[in-house]
Amino acid sequence: MDGGEKRQWRVEGMDCAACVAKVTRAVGRLPGVTEVEVNLMAERMTATLAPGTASDEVVVQQVTALGYTVSPLPEAGAAPQHAAAAAHHHDHDHDHDHEHGHDHAGADVDDASPAHGHDHSDAAEAGLPWWRTAKAKLVGVLALLVLGAQALSMVLPASLTDPIFLLATLVAVVPFGRRAIALARAGSPFSIETLMCVAAIGAAIIGAAEEAAVVVLLFALGELLENVAAGRARDGIRALATLMPGVALRLRADGTTEQVAPESLAIGDLVLVRPGDRLPCDGVIEEGRSAIDESPVTGESVPVSRGPGDEVVAGSINADGAIRLRVTRAAADNTIARIIRLVEDATASRAKTQRFIERFASWWTPGAMAVSLLVILVPPFAFGWDWWTSLYRGLAVLLIACPCALVISVPAAMASGLSAGARRGLLIKGGSALEAIGSATSVAFDKTGTLTEGRPRVTDVLPAAGQEAMTVLALAAAVEQGSSHPLARAVLAEAEARGVSIPAATDQTAIPGRAAAGRVGGQRVSIGSPRHAREEGADPGALDAEIARLESEGRTVAVVVVDGAAAGLIALRDEPRADAAAGIAAIVALGLRPVMLTGDNQRTGAAIAATLGLDAKAGLLPADKLREIATLREAGAVIMVGDGINDAPALAAATVGVAMGGGTAVALETADAAVLRDRVGGVAELVSLSRSTMANVRQNVGLAVGLKGVLLVTTLLGITGLWPAILADTGATVLVTLNALRLLRWRPVAMPHM
Repeated sequence: MDGGEKRQWRVEGMDCAACVAKVTRAVGRLPGVTEVEVNLMAERMTATLAPGTASDEVVVQQVTALGYTVSPLPEAGAAPQHAAAAAHHHDHDHDHDHEHGHDHAGADVDDASPAHGHDHSDAAEAGLPWWRTAKAKLVGVLALLVLGAQALSMVLPASLTDPIFLLATLVAVVPFGRRAIALARAGSPFSIETLMCVAAIGAAIIGAAEEAAVVVLLFALGELLENVAAGRARDGIRALATLMPGVALRLRADGTTEQVAPESLAIGDLVLVRPGDRLPCDGVIEEGRSAIDESPVTGESVPVSRGPGDEVVAGSINADGAIRLRVTRAAADNTIARIIRLVEDATASRAKTQRFIERFASWWTPGAMAVSLLVILVPPFAFGWDWWTSLYRGLAVLLIACPCALVISVPAAMASGLSAGARRGLLIKGGSALEAIGSATSVAFDKTGTLTEGRPRVTDVLPAAGQEAMTVLALAAAVEQGSSHPLARAVLAEAEARGVSIPAATDQTAIPGRAAAGRVGGQRVSIGSPRHAREEGADPGALDAEIARLESEGRTVAVVVVDGAAAGLIALRDEPRADAAAGIAAIVALGLRPVMLTGDNQRTGAAIAATLGLDAKAGLLPADKLREIATLREAGAVIMVGDGINDAPALAAATVGVAMGGGTAVALETADAAVLRDRVGGVAELVSLSRSTMANVRQNVGLAVGLKGVLLVTTLLGITGLWPAILADTGATVLVTLNALRLLRWRPVAMPHM
């Protein structure tokens, strides 16, 4: 809406996708409110408010009426709030007293609207253990009433104990009924609160007071267990916030230190990190050398030696020596904060399977209610049932109707899979990407910086007849000045190492995938591939044999052209990553076809590909890579793996783009997934995680549908009654959630050693 103001709130008490759908629907119905987005795992809601038509107070009242605890956040998209809130609520057991009214219609993984009747108590309960919350107390009261009445029924006539069962029913039905009415007014008439209240009241009316009481007790107990399970799943993400230390030692100008909160560190500050301390910021080491344990952030178990000039990330552990860091990113943008935001936002992205389940669920509940009505009205005429039996079984079908377990089955597994990946340096931007990765049939790799270290070095400088090596290197370095390309940096580094004086260049231009050019001292100079040199009419001549030899050895050869004539060659070599061959072997073992796409010449590409054990497509310009990706996609889903800097078009063209960027901002933002460990083996781990997650999804869906199917048949046959029917929903919901939590213990399979 033009002129609208984007606002953000923290919504506590949501524990399943139905909550999201109900909150979204309720807030979206308010006048002047648009673009409502609710994130379940982040417990965050954003919406655009039109000036003069809506206010914070109205939104808070609407959501509070559904049983949730709501508090405005400073601004929409405030990054630090995620991490801060996560840290503050890390021990929060999420017993927000929600009473679920799961109306899954239109539910979003993170668009779960509060139709759960969650009796989310006030914010003061946020830090309480689950057994001290209002929801747990309600379950305790109901249990005492039901068990007490059950005990008395053994010695007293039913006429005296039935009132106690009715009292237990009333105690629970009143709060659930209040929320059911609020949900109906907010646009969710088919919530589980509504179904449960109708079934419980109907059972009481027909004289099944004992079963009515057991139904509400089981419902409240199921809600409590589901709430606790959801809290455990959310803690998988919140645990990331605990990687940040509580204080940082900021160095003053006089060399002394002061203790400050990591959030107060500014870019440029100097920080002392003692042995055993966690790094409080992303930064560059200015002084000292130490082994840095990056496993909490990237999953890499072996500490890495870091010294002056090396970049380090927040949350890592300084293993042995004291170091001084220069802060390079503010707290809101450091690696930990970005990972938390990425994982939180990822849980809001729904997979294709989830969207299908949600569309199905939107028709399931009203359809099931119609079936329940038919069960009540038809059998007395068609099968001779008495009306009591027909009504009783129809009420049981009504309880089976709620699709809570079915809808939560997908987002619960997805959230756990995303959290498990993040703990091991595998960042995935949502359920859609997580689902697609496991279905891929091929993996396309960029070469430089992906399969190789990305740190090429000059191995040979060969001048043409009449030229000098130092002159050729100086001219090449002149036109490469200012470029961030790895090959350019290698040429400049070699010139510096040899003490070459680099002249100034003007009219510098870059020809993507081909060459860099400029004017040096009045001469037109370019450095590019042999193919480009020939296209420019600069035949290498006698240097052709050297080009062939160097390329067959896996080197990249650049031709320096001066005023249209080949002045010499510069050969560079970028060594394959240490784990590249093993990583490729792991991908092949998973049944995927790996392919290397490179702009290098055919001989160099083939030499490196043969070493690593994959196919190669060489001599490709950026547009050629896109065509190769399109060809691969004809055979199935394609994963494209690049460094996140120069491969954006190919990453976007693939089914799933994976960036290997070591946690850089570009790597986290340009692709669908990122491997923070900067290892080729991480790609195979992504595929394994995706397949494990989708297997868990299938188990959950089968469990939810199977249990309901069995209970539906046994109910219609008169084998089971009301209380097993409620277990078909709340019991199945708890089971699928607990099954999803198993993914938090996921570990990648060890790669083969090459």
